[in-house]
Amino acid sequence: MHTGGDLLVLELGAVVLGLAVVARLARRVGLPALPLYLLVGLALGEGGLVELPASADFIEVGAEIGVILMLLMLGLEFSPHELVVNVRRSTLAGFTDLVLNAAPGVVAGFVLGFDPIVAVLLGGVTYISSSGIVAKLVADLDRIGNHETPVVLSVLVIEDLAMVLYLPIVSGVLFGGSVLSTTVTVAVSLVAVVAVLGIAYVLGDRLSDIALSHSSEALLLTLLGVTLVVAGLAGRLNLSTAVGAFIVGVALSGDIVSHARGLLLPLRNLFAAVFFVFFGLQVDTGLIPGVAATAVAIALVSAATKIATGWIAAGRAGIGTPGRLRAGAALVAHGEFSVVIAELGIAREGDLGALAATYVIILTFIGALLYQFSDAISAATLKKRPRRHRTRP
Repeated sequence: MHTGGDLLVLELGAVVLGLAVVARLARRVGLPALPLYLLVGLALGEGGLVELPASADFIEVGAEIGVILMLLMLGLEFSPHELVVNVRRSTLAGFTDLVLNAAPGVVAGFVLGFDPIVAVLLGGVTYISSSGIVAKLVADLDRIGNHETPVVLSVLVIEDLAMVLYLPIVSGVLFGGSVLSTTVTVAVSLVAVVAVLGIAYVLGDRLSDIALSHSSEALLLTLLGVTLVVAGLAGRLNLSTAVGAFIVGVALSGDIVSHARGLLLPLRNLFAAVFFVFFGLQVDTGLIPGVAATAVAIALVSAATKIATGWIAAGRAGIGTPGRLRAGAALVAHGEFSVVIAELGIAREGDLGALAATYVIILTFIGALLYQFSDAISAATLKKRPRRHRTRP
């Protein structure tokens, strides 16, 4: 092996070992590891403690795979029928979510002097919660069976589906697409999503049975191959590779889903960590002090608006104060999609990357703590105020 190859392996090994230490630390203190991975990337990026000259290109490819796997795993959580039901049930909550949570980013973008496109990108950063982090928090705290959890998942699904429109539009505008080409891209994206979901709705079980294999090796290779091909085709059509992966996950159903989760979860965890490291590598840490105060201000506003979103959505479902507070706290954490959106605009506005990185770190920690201690907070609140009527907790 050449010297360059040796250095690549050495750098990657050191990074992975560092991430292992970070993951153990996060588990010990009871916080999500993803924002800590981002901190590792900041420490290794421009202006950081150490640089990675040999492995930067490899990490970039790994980051793209990380996004694809994160969205594939998210898609596995929902069937086409569940998507339709959730969207119908939570349309008003989804609209409230959009109005309350995109506005702070857009307004802040204009106040900061960003051009309109970058302001819209910042609106996307503040709008979308982290499905991955929320799912992990719900599982870790054993709240999957809670009354408010379906409400939270419905809001997250609508956010993720909104990305089907949002990502092609902003990508087309950012990279110089005309109004006509951007409109065509969005139309193609919608037609592709509806077509695939329709096929999955009708033939999902049959297709999943064909893909299912008693060999774990064959099944893993099939899942990865199909997902990468579909994501790559989506990218060639100027759609989002992430949305393509999400559609593949939704299209799968039946026994293959549980097998797929077990096989893909370790890979997802590895490449998701690489993705956050890669984003941190792109951020000039020298810009962070200049945007820190702004990031804190936007994060505090976002935390309030996300809590309000969950509170309103859970309230419409007849859920009581503890559940409403849990729903709001669950939505506070931002992560993978916020970083994906910010990455689109880094070349156009350098401060956006530093602002988004700081914002995500703050909100992930705030969200994890609020969700973990939401029952204690609601109990303290209820002691001060007597309950007037009985609702589901």
